Amino acid sequence: MPRTLLTFHAHPDDEALLTGGTMARAAAAGHRVVLVLATDGAAGLAAAGFGAGADLARRRRTEAEAAAAELGVARVEFLGYDDSGMAGEPSGLPRPFAAAGVEGAAKQLAEILREERADVLTIYDPAGGYGHPDHMQVHRVGGRAADLAGTPVVLEATVDRLLLRRALRLVGWLPGAPAGFDPGSVAAAYTARADLTHRVDVRGFTDRKRAALAAHGSQATANRGTRTLRILLRLPRPLFDLVAGHEWYRERDRPPTRPLLDDVFAGLSD
Repeated sequence: MPRTLLTFHAHPDDEALLTGGTMARAAAAGHRVVLVLATDGAAGLAAAGFGAGADLARRRRTEAEAAAAELGVARVEFLGYDDSGMAGEPSGLPRPFAAAGVEGAAKQLAEILREERADVLTIYDPAGGYGHPDHMQVHRVGGRAADLAGTPVVLEATVDRLLLRRALRLVGWLPGAPAGFDPGSVAAAYTARADLTHRVDVRGFTDRKRAALAAHGSQATANRGTRTLRILLRLPRPLFDLVAGHEWYRERDRPPTRPLLDDVFAGLSD
């Protein structure tokens, strides 16, 4: 039976990083996949030549559409908020998503959930993965929107913290790893393995996920800082498939499941 998966993300490229394989797998199985982005990513880091402010926002919207096409997404929507910038480094834009009223933003998202009759909504874990203010707001707004719309299954897109630390240690040994690269920086990021409910096998869709990541070209560059997307795209294909071959979720209101579930629609049968 075809279902509808709606994935809610903070900025263009977040969808490919955390849920790209899941989206491609669902679309290939005949399900409807919808992507909603809270912001246009105007405050994202990008090297000179990729624009800034409104120019970068336009570019990132175009990149999001191209990535969505690679993943088989049927609809892309932007809620229209401004990128808030990183914690401690606010963007200064007039309508930052992190400062938006949760109820108002949730009503916007709930309207789309109702239109689509979404069966499953993906948001982020309470910490927003690594603490980005917009990611934490996605958790709050998405959870409230699901309540308003009556969406039956809410999944927190995250990463197995233990595997992430192991992967980053491995990347740190690769030639060309960024100076100062520190796997310890994610010691408390994302989700502990014991709290996970889903481990979704997307190994058959890593080509689509890699293509979607590559579509976000502006976010593989920067004048400063370590770019996750750039690191991933530089991995040899076998290593990329190993690192990106599974995606992780915690289902709201479901006790940790063993074995971990492999289907984002599994909760609908409960």
